[in-house]
Amino acid sequence: QLAPRMSDWFAAAAMSAGHPNETQPFGLRNVPFALQVGGADSAYNRNRIAAEWGDKLRQLHEADPGGYLNLVKVHEGLPHWMGMADRIAIPWMESHVRNPFPDRVAWRQDDVLHEQFYWLALPGGSAKAGQEFLVERKGQRFNILRSPAPALRLRLNDDMANLDQPIEVVSGERSLFKGHVQRTVATLAQTLQARSDRRLMFAAEVEVRP
Repeated sequence: QLAPRMSDWFAAAAMSAGHPNETQPFGLRNVPFALQVGGADSAYNRNRIAAEWGDKLRQLHEADPGGYLNLVKVHEGLPHWMGMADRIAIPWMESHVRNPFPDRVAWRQDDVLHEQFYWLALPGGSAKAGQEFLVERKGQRFNILRSPAPALRLRLNDDMANLDQPIEVVSGERSLFKGHVQRTVATLAQTLQARSDRRLMFAAEVEVRP
């Protein structure tokens, strides 16, 4: 439940001896995710649903090879307690480093709502359960592929683009913004206060209406 909602906090995540219930994997694009259960652990359909999640994550990764890294293993014959066979997730997670500024953000609002996810944000009160956003960046250009909200904020810093040069935000064939954005101390302070995370501080922000 936590990893898809909060993947911008993590370098990687793992769960063992369970399944993700009604959670969807869409938001795991930028957090490598491990899921392991015993093959004989049939309570609550754990073994079956874990295998289904393996299929979902594989399909997502095939469609978007830059994301959805995963380690899904159903340990044949093992019960709910896997005898620590699932410890393989620890070195696998340790091999990953958090990327706070990914080139593509896939954000799904669960029933616990958030106003910020990586470098995307929503105006206060506009988050709704079930919303899905897909935005990518390349150099100075930001492409909104999916956004159901009336307004979307892109937060920017010099690790993401050259803010001394103009940026452009597009949605399909429409240019939503083209020009310079201004770095401000107020934006730095606001984004630091929101998360207390210096790696998710942003110097500038632009709001568009996709």
